[in-house]
Order: sequence, then C-alpha cells, then structure tokens
Amino acid sequence: MKIGILGGTFDPVHFGHLRTAEEVGEIFGLKKVYLIPSNNPPHKKDKYITPFKDRLYMLQCAIEGSDILDVLDIEGRRPGYSYTIDTLRELKSERYFGKNAEFYFIIGMDAFLEIETWKEYRELFRYANFVIVKRLGYNIKNIEDLLERLDLAYQKEENGIYHSKETKKYICLINVTFLDISSTKIRKLIREGRSINFLLPEKVKNYILEKGLYKDEIN
Repeated sequence: MKIGILGGTFDPVHFGHLRTAEEVGEIFGLKKVYLIPSNNPPHKKDKYITPFKDRLYMLQCAIEGSDILDVLDIEGRRPGYSYTIDTLRELKSERYFGKNAEFYFIIGMDAFLEIETWKEYRELFRYANFVIVKRLGYNIKNIEDLLERLDLAYQKEENGIYHSKETKKYICLINVTFLDISSTKIRKLIREGRSINFLLPEKVKNYILEKGLYKDEIN
C-alpha cells in the first residue's frame, strides 16, 4: 500500500498545498495522500501559530470531495514538539497502515536542503521514500551534495531518481504545477484587508472570515 505524506503548519491551507498533493498522488499511483498538520513545530517555537483545531478543521474542509486526499490529526494527539521522525515511526506501527505500507514523504526542495537541522534526520530516509518538489532558484547540485553527506549509498538513476542500496528507498525530484501562493502571503493580504478569493477553497476562506483569523496577526 503506497501512502503519501505531506506535513506542514497549513496556516492556512491553500491551493498550492492541495494541487501538489494531488499531482504527487497521481504521478506515483498512491492510494492516499495524507495532509498532516503540525501541532507544535519546533522550527516555529517563537512564532504565533493558529490553534491546531482551526488548522485541522480548515484542512478537513479543503479536502472535501477528493478521492485521494485525506487528513490525519496524529501530531495533534501527541504532546511536546511535533517531530517528523516520531510521526513516521507511529505511522509505521500496526495501529495505522501496518508494517508493509510504503511511505512517500512530500517536501519542497527548500525545506529538504535544511533537513540536517531535523531531529534524527538520517533515520527519516529509512522510513520513507522522499518526493522532492523542485523550486525556482534551487540547484540540483545542492541536493546531490546533501545526499553525499547523508552517506546512505544513494545512486543516481534517471529522471531525477536516486536509489539507496542501504535503505532500499528512493529520492525523487519532480516538477508539479507551480502556483505562486503561500500561507504567509494569504495572512498578509488578510491583515491588509485585501481579497483572498481564488487562493484557497471557498469553505476555508469563509471559515477564516467568520472566525476573524489572521486579522490581528503581528509580523
């Protein structure tokens, strides 16, 4: 069973997140792609984050009607900081998908190049294949330098695919439809009293406006 994982704060979720998840699911023939909101991201410990229940609800609204996208609240039920390695270990347990599930961890190239700052980052590559979404301005040579530092015997194959003889996992670099949308940009528009139409699902937009989210956010 091939399962996609897309984590993030999703503050708020937008069409860029959703389109990326949908395309990766199609490209790799995944049974499901789960969007997993972070409850307490360690890299944002000094920043205000919208309460988990609001971000979770917006995600649930966003994926309504999708056959491939789903949401997991696994990190919201775990105390302390939300570390990816803990999530992957839990997902690998019998409680979720069983030990035979094959995970595809979706990540932007910008975030991937910072993965050495993550908890037990080398272990991540033993639990999941990595799907790296290419970003403008980032060089593939930087990816290859990082893979060499990981020392997990990655060999380049073709079409942006790297295979590790040690972990038996893949790293795949792919292009998806580029939508110049970000959660940061949406929050800024809201603070400025400007329109956020067509940047995120209508139900998510309505929830934000009804709850008054992001209006008083401080930069």
